[in-house]
Amino acid sequence: MTTDVDTAPPRTRAGALSLLVLAGRLVLGGVWIVAGALKVTDLDASVRAVRAYRLLPDVAAQVLGAGLPVVEIVLGVLLVVGLGVRVAGALSVLLMGAFVVGIASAWARGLQIDCGCFGSGGALAPGESPTYGLELARDGALLVVAVLVAWRPSGRLALDDRLGTPKGH
Repeated sequence: MTTDVDTAPPRTRAGALSLLVLAGRLVLGGVWIVAGALKVTDLDASVRAVRAYRLLPDVAAQVLGAGLPVVEIVLGVLLVVGLGVRVAGALSVLLMGAFVVGIASAWARGLQIDCGCFGSGGALAPGESPTYGLELARDGALLVVAVLVAWRPSGRLALDDRLGTPKGH
C-alpha cells in the first residue's frame, strides 16, 4: 500500500519529516518542562515518588528524586530551542525507557502508587487506583517521539541549524 508520503518527491518528504521532528521536539520538550517545573518546587514529593517504586537504595532514590526535575527542565529547554537535539533526544529515549520500565515494574509487583510523573507521587490513598495503563501508553508514545527526535534531529527552527551543528542525517 502506498501513501502520499511514499509517492511524494524527496524534497516534500524531507519537509514533512522536518515538520514532524519539530512537532516532536516541541511536544516532548514541553512535557519535560512541565513535568520538571511541577516537581522542582517540591523536591520532597519528587524524592517520595522515586522511593515509592522501591527499585533503588534510599540514597540513590533521594539523589535521583532531587536531580530529576532539573534534568527534565534542561532536556525540555534544549529540545524546544533545538540545541544539542541528538543528545537531548537520546537522553530522552533513555529516561522515557526507564519510566516505562519503572511503571511496568510497579504494576507487575502490585504496588498502589501514583507515578509522580507530574508532581506528587508516592502511595495512593485507600480506595484510589493506579492508572498504569494510561501512564504506560502516554510514556510509550513519548518514547516513540523521543526515538524519532534522536534519529532525525533537529528539524525546523533549531539552534543546531543556526550554529552549524552537524545534523547526523
